Amino acid sequence: MIGYSPAMSPARFDEWLRDAARAPLVMGVLNVTPDSFSDGGLFLDPGAAVAHAETMAREGADVIDVGGESTRPGSRPVEAVEQVRRVVPVLRALRDRLPDTTLSVDTTRAEVAEAALAAGAHVINDISAGRDDPAMLPLAARTGSPVILMHMLGAPATMQIDPTYSDVTAEVAQFLRERLAAAVAAGVRPDRVLLDPGIGFGKTAEHNLQLLRHTADLAALGRPLVVGTSRKGFISKVLGLRDASRADTAGRVFGTAATVAWAVANGAAVVRVHDVGPISQVVRMVRSIITGRTAEGRGH
Repeated sequence: MIGYSPAMSPARFDEWLRDAARAPLVMGVLNVTPDSFSDGGLFLDPGAAVAHAETMAREGADVIDVGGESTRPGSRPVEAVEQVRRVVPVLRALRDRLPDTTLSVDTTRAEVAEAALAAGAHVINDISAGRDDPAMLPLAARTGSPVILMHMLGAPATMQIDPTYSDVTAEVAQFLRERLAAAVAAGVRPDRVLLDPGIGFGKTAEHNLQLLRHTADLAALGRPLVVGTSRKGFISKVLGLRDASRADTAGRVFGTAATVAWAVANGAAVVRVHDVGPISQVVRMVRSIITGRTAEGRGH
């Protein structure tokens, strides 16, 4: 099992993927956008984005996930050329400033992913699971890049309009199996695939809670499970919080911490979060409870 160390370089990330006893990782969210639900506009400037990524790395982020397109409920697609304009300068700077931190690109467009990989990204995070762009999975196969395949009902613009399932856990699990098979059919090695149930993407609060309750079943699909609950609206609904503005989503940190602790205790391999400092402590603490060991440094 990979022990604790000060950095998760791309080479170590690949080693981690092959480790059956892999410890959970923290993925820090870096939205290089004007309109993301929680931090839109804060890091649109490349200098601010790089500084924030450096802070997240110091606080314990193993992976920095850079995205140039908001996928909040109701959002509209952003042209590939604009996504490239937003993310590539940031990735180039981070490749030089944080060589021992794994970088990922959050996009559904192969053109953006290819440019991001050339600029220093190592992982492709595709919320459409390779459905939006038929070139995405062949790109992952050709480059050998790890790829995260996520479940989403519909598209961001419409996904929260009356999402309906007969059994959300069973349907999400089946979708993830099918997308894993599609990736393999496109030439992606199975050991390069991570799966994400898509908390908040075409789900009600009750759907999100059921998926979390069945984290262990989703982890049993056999590939590392990525869980992204950070600051999402269902937390406010459950806790009865009144979010007066987008900035108030930072007040969901304790609810986020609870969902992260549950997810890690039930087999999640990666948690994708905004509040890296406190959440990395949650992950490390849960890991120590599971293993019965204490360790210095970050939790991987």
